[in-house]
Amino acid sequence: MVSGHALGTAVGLLLDRALGEPPDAWHPVAWFGTAMQHVEQRLYADSRVRGTAHAAIGAGTGLLAGVVLVRVCDLAPVPRPLGRVVATALAVGVASSGRMLRNTSQDIQQLLEQEDLAAARERVTWLVGRDPSGLDASGIASAVVESLAENTVDAVVAPVFWALVAGPPGVLAHRAVNTMDSMVGHHSERYERYGWAAARLDDLMAWVPARIMAGVVAVVSCLTPDAPGPQAVLRIVRRDAPAHPSPNAGVAESAAAAALGVRLGGPLHYGSRFEDRPVLGEGPRPTAHTIAGARSLVDAVEWALVAGTLASALASHQPER
Repeated sequence: MVSGHALGTAVGLLLDRALGEPPDAWHPVAWFGTAMQHVEQRLYADSRVRGTAHAAIGAGTGLLAGVVLVRVCDLAPVPRPLGRVVATALAVGVASSGRMLRNTSQDIQQLLEQEDLAAARERVTWLVGRDPSGLDASGIASAVVESLAENTVDAVVAPVFWALVAGPPGVLAHRAVNTMDSMVGHHSERYERYGWAAARLDDLMAWVPARIMAGVVAVVSCLTPDAPGPQAVLRIVRRDAPAHPSPNAGVAESAAAAALGVRLGGPLHYGSRFEDRPVLGEGPRPTAHTIAGARSLVDAVEWALVAGTLASALASHQPER
């Protein structure tokens, strides 16, 4: 079972790398988002109880979709182990979006290099929820680096972790929870109570993946010239991450800041709400060039996960001596 999930996980990541995300009209995650908008319209109240029901419906829907996917693949006219590989590959392929993250970051980098701040501010809203209107080039670069780190946890590392732990039901349950968090889990007058359960559930499901991300970043950072080394990366994570308001984003972002030798954090605006985020890492503020380094870093993280899951699948099939 584990070997089938491992092989399927590697295939799913490679599918995302090769094909990227389908158009919204054909994307199951977009369908889920539309469905949960209808749930919110019927269920919404300024209440944690209603919000918990919303989160339970969404997580249950993702879990059920994974169970159905496994059942359908089991009924296919192929050997059951192959069916499980296919089910896991499809779930991970749907839940992953590493290619989109890297492509969008490259677009923003090119706009910054062309000194087109207006277009870069507009494009960065594809990755982050903060108000971009007052961001300078460094602020935009910081937003991109932070998004690459945080979203690689959600869109690459977490699908791998949940595939290995719980197969397609775990992958799609996490994807559902993470999607709900992006929809209702943020601080605002409307969602402070209603989105509480979705946000806390997302924190819980990403807790281990975020720390796996930091560990892999520490290892792959050795591939970069003048890298600080794994111990230095983990030292900065232990020092800086606890001050971040998110129990997971701070871990991923401080690991990336340490590996890249830059300083993240600082004041942010989310509409009318102001946050003064803690400083993560040491060194200068990011530039357009830093985005290229961050993209290479998260790309190396994904390749490390592909290699690790393939090695796990192969090792589990070694004949006994």
